[in-house]
Amino acid sequence: MDNLINFFSFNDPNINYVVLGSILLSVSAAIVGSFIVLKKKSLVGDAVSHSVLPGICAAFLFAGTKNISVMLIGAFASGWLSLVTIDYITAKSKIKKDAAIGLVLSVFFALGIVMMTYIQQSGNAAQSGLDRFIFGKAATLVGSDLITFSIIAVVLIVATLAFFKEFTIIAFDEHYAEVLGLPVRKLDLLLTSLTVLAVVTGITAVGVVLMAAMLITPAAAARYWTHNIRRMVGLAAIFGAVSGLAGAYISYIAPAMPTGPWMVVVSSLIAFFSFFFAPLGIVPKTMKRNKNSRTMMDENILKLFYQIGEKGNDFSKKRTVDELLDFRKMHPAQLKSGLNRLNRQNLVVKDSLNWQLTESGLEKAKKIVRLHRLWELYLTNYMDIAPDHVHNNAEEMEHYITPELEKQLEKYLENPETDPHGTVIPK
Repeated sequence: MDNLINFFSFNDPNINYVVLGSILLSVSAAIVGSFIVLKKKSLVGDAVSHSVLPGICAAFLFAGTKNISVMLIGAFASGWLSLVTIDYITAKSKIKKDAAIGLVLSVFFALGIVMMTYIQQSGNAAQSGLDRFIFGKAATLVGSDLITFSIIAVVLIVATLAFFKEFTIIAFDEHYAEVLGLPVRKLDLLLTSLTVLAVVTGITAVGVVLMAAMLITPAAAARYWTHNIRRMVGLAAIFGAVSGLAGAYISYIAPAMPTGPWMVVVSSLIAFFSFFFAPLGIVPKTMKRNKNSRTMMDENILKLFYQIGEKGNDFSKKRTVDELLDFRKMHPAQLKSGLNRLNRQNLVVKDSLNWQLTESGLEKAKKIVRLHRLWELYLTNYMDIAPDHVHNNAEEMEHYITPELEKQLEKYLENPETDPHGTVIPK
């Protein structure tokens, strides 16, 4: 508890630098990364994060010392060059994008390692701390670093918000953007530059190896919470900030634990939770799919009662399970579980081994049959589908037709009395 109070009291300047620096780089990277995820270019972040290393080494050799500003410029130039190279290879050769990314990533990173080895063997490694750029070391952040990060973060956020609408359009449909007259290539180049800048910002704290994760993971997690892009970007920024704060806190209470890797771990935990339990995640989707399957089964059973009753014009007659199965083939276990669910909803009642529609069950069955036959007639009249080919499509659509759509069907079909097969459509 004392560590928690001391950490959030923000009395220690060193802690403030680490916390604010981690949050700034995480938030700015997450905002830019949202559009990279939507454009399905997540591997680009990995390519950039590995490709900045030779630029860092070249900047160090040029400056002769560890100058953050110079190194960031070198990293930006190297990362930007890698993306230009990837686009050139993809456009001018038969090599596909993923192969080009792997090729450029490997070559640039290998070149960076060679240059770093040269610097280490020259005796400058201890003074440069250049090896820390591979995995990052947030604890080394100082006030001047924070100022640099703040400026870059503001540039990233302001640029992204300024072109938010344009980035959104090209993220979803570049061809539509071209039709609107938007400069797609220039916008794509701007987003590429912002991506490189976001990666470059975080290499000091997170490192070149892990920075791609901070670019992509918060955005990927946010994607499972909403379909609204503004909310997605906002959530990605929040997830990034939480990851930066948590990583800084863990390294504070356990000094042996590096901040950068823990930022990635926390971000990954948020992502895994989102993948499974967010509204668009695996568990809710599975539950919704199972619920829809049960609803369709229940409605098909009600429709089955009605169709059998049509034969003798007796909808209140009690039916056995075998009688229902003889009329329509379905799994006996599914039929029995569906009947039990309908019984709990008071749509059918059971008398010994017999089942019977209730009044509410009959009304619902009549509505389902009506929607099925209206849809069959619509497919036949307006879609030019043969009457003997419309049943399966109508079988699926009858469960999803809303009252509004039902009224539209009635209007188009002029309140029909029979379906394409001549069967009466119940009112």
